[in-house]
Amino acid sequence: MKNGCQSSETKKGRSIELPVLPVDAGKNPIRKSRVSPWRAAVLIGLTLLMIAHIAQWLWTGRTLSPIEPSETMATLQRGTVNAGFIFFTLAILATLVFGRFVCGWGCHIVALQDLCAWLLKKVGLRPRPFRSRLLVFVPLLTALYMFVWPTFARFLAAPKNEPLIPEFTNHLITSEYWATFPPLGVVFPFLFVCGFMTVYFLGSKGFCTYACPYGGFFELADRLAPGRIRVNKDACQECGHCTAVCTSNVLVHAEVRDYGMVVDRGCMKCMDCVSVCPNDALYFGFGRPSLGAGKRAARQYSLTWPEELAAALVFAASLWAVWDVYQLVPMLMALGIASVSTYLAMRVVRLFRAGDLSFYRYNLKAGGKLKTAGWVFLGFAALWLGLNAHSGYVRYHEAAGARAYQDVRIPDELALARTNPARWLSAADRENIEAGRRHFGAARAAGLLTNTEALPKFAWLEYLNGNSPEAVRLLGLAAARQTGAPRALSLYYQGAILNRLRRYNEALASLDGALKEAPELVLAHEERGEALWMLGRRDEAQAAWNDAVGLNSDFALANDLLAGAAMAAGRTDEALVHEKQAADNTPEDPLFHWVLGLRLQNVGMEALAEKHFQEAIRLNPEFKKARLADAPVRN
Repeated sequence: MKNGCQSSETKKGRSIELPVLPVDAGKNPIRKSRVSPWRAAVLIGLTLLMIAHIAQWLWTGRTLSPIEPSETMATLQRGTVNAGFIFFTLAILATLVFGRFVCGWGCHIVALQDLCAWLLKKVGLRPRPFRSRLLVFVPLLTALYMFVWPTFARFLAAPKNEPLIPEFTNHLITSEYWATFPPLGVVFPFLFVCGFMTVYFLGSKGFCTYACPYGGFFELADRLAPGRIRVNKDACQECGHCTAVCTSNVLVHAEVRDYGMVVDRGCMKCMDCVSVCPNDALYFGFGRPSLGAGKRAARQYSLTWPEELAAALVFAASLWAVWDVYQLVPMLMALGIASVSTYLAMRVVRLFRAGDLSFYRYNLKAGGKLKTAGWVFLGFAALWLGLNAHSGYVRYHEAAGARAYQDVRIPDELALARTNPARWLSAADRENIEAGRRHFGAARAAGLLTNTEALPKFAWLEYLNGNSPEAVRLLGLAAARQTGAPRALSLYYQGAILNRLRRYNEALASLDGALKEAPELVLAHEERGEALWMLGRRDEAQAAWNDAVGLNSDFALANDLLAGAAMAAGRTDEALVHEKQAADNTPEDPLFHWVLGLRLQNVGMEALAEKHFQEAIRLNPEFKKARLADAPVRN
């Protein structure tokens, strides 16, 4: 025992110092922090303000944009100045002066971690820090990926006349507060992983240390800050009380001894160490920053160098496996899961290699024999890591299916021109459709959850493959789980396919649902008109096409349909007006004319359809052969 610390498990001569009470603890107990109740009150107040912010948006429909650092990405990429960008900028500027205090006093995830650590201590479990040399760089690398890489990528790819910094626009008030956040069903798993799990396995500030990208920038700014925890060395007796109460896993007593201040970038200026010092030797003050304070003293780490390299590989694999799987798991949650997975994987390796191993107060292995707690730990680790591997399998197939979907080149307009688009597919399209169906099918068969973004893509590939009923079913499943614009699009495509199948009443129901979600969806108005026309409700059909033209006067197909309807009713002058409007907005593209002809043919407007077929042939004589085969010429 030295400096108020003792060693935990030892292996090959290595040890990790853990803060404990000094020998004379009974005579000189650690004082209760006078600051922690105030900090708890601030963090509780912050949480209540967040709840009030969300409630105000739900009540009024409009509110201040999220005060969340991740919103800064929208500012950097699109120039949309929001409350999150302003907050993050001010927070970094303040950190350059006062050090990393925003994390300790103004972060809801820190509040959650502190609550979890407090609950664990109430049941006699003190979270122990997991110390890694390599994984501490994850927050900074993630921050660079989030906030620097998009600007750099735009610099590489943007045209020469496009500015590197986009034009700024005001987005301080929003009606879509939750648009950039994950679904509500992810919130509680997110809080559980980033709160309890990271604290339980990685230490009181495990998420901050190994996952938080915002902390990556705060750590850099902290090194330049003159404001730090400092020491009056004449008063300091190196009792270790400061280290014992630090919830940021900082060896305070060692740092103030070696440097005269706390240089660890993990210090969040909670001020507990200052508050409990029995000699009032610690204080917050201004002076030289930690940058250039001298070579850091040797530290004890939880892993050997070979284990560090293995841990980095495990972390990267786990992060890839769970990030955005099912289009649900957000990046911060994925980082938390990867951190826990890395700890468990390395602990399992140690469990098999070590003769003795403990976890908290539980003996996992003693004398080379696994104890009951060891089997329980091994079972939990196998379940957790097995779910990681399963997510990786699903994610691989989802990603491969999405790539194949993106590589299908047949235009939507051509695919929807007839009931069976398979005859118009190129060889490459057929290969990509088959690959996409195979991968999406594998992901769906193995998945524990439904990927509502992948379902419409899977449905479209099924439609292109000639399985229209299955496409309709999959789009219905997707729409049942979606809201807003995604639901509107799924219902639109479902309605369009039902129109091609001549199931007009069902098509009408789908298209009405799409327009309820997105009244401005022009294509849904046009398809709705087709369903009404084929049901004999011609006045309503013309009204639907007029709605489409009202939203987009350049919509050639809707104007052509109105021209055909006017001709059928004997309103020649009106028909000529719409036909001219359509002609003015129809490009000199033979394929475009061909598709218009097919669509007009679907509703029995043969005269107008023939005009477009002839124009396609005039522009490209090869379409004359295509007319006989009922298959267009494609480049």
